Amino acid sequence: QSGIVVSSVIPAIRPGKPGFTADRSPYIVDLSTVIERFSTSQERIAILDGFLRYRKDLHELGITSGFQWLDGSFLERVELLESRPPRDIDIVSFIDFSGIDQLSVFNQNPALFDSQKAKEKYLVDAYISTLGGEVNAKTIKNISYWYSLWSHRRDGVWKGFVQIDLESSQDADALALLNSFKGINDDS
Repeated sequence: QSGIVVSSVIPAIRPGKPGFTADRSPYIVDLSTVIERFSTSQERIAILDGFLRYRKDLHELGITSGFQWLDGSFLERVELLESRPPRDIDIVSFIDFSGIDQLSVFNQNPALFDSQKAKEKYLVDAYISTLGGEVNAKTIKNISYWYSLWSHRRDGVWKGFVQIDLESSQDADALALLNSFKGINDDS
């Protein structure tokens, strides 16, 4: 049983590396790697489509500076572990709002900033954390919260998660790749 669990989650520390290594979660990957690795079922493809729409809507508001942590049962082999498909993908977007009127972007698309609405519209369980401000106890507690929450499965098994850049240069290629998994050809 434990061999199945270990091979069904992203490892918290790269296998074969010592515990003190910096080669650990969150693993920095590009967006197409996420699409290629996790487009293994129609449910997953639909979730990835929602995730790319979520990113597109952030980008359309001028939100491109920062990074996203991705996690949840989506990054596990939940089909094997729990005999069900994933329902969404968990995301924390660490956003640098420098030069952006936060109230204005919130009012333009409130669903991006409301976890329940984002889940309904995009199939993402999304949260926002602000970058570029003062590093204080609240900021550290917030980052620690996400890291500690996402470093274990509910059953206590250690696991890892991934980080992708928020900027938009990878999104067109990622969408084309996702569409190829859907059977859609952009050249038609």
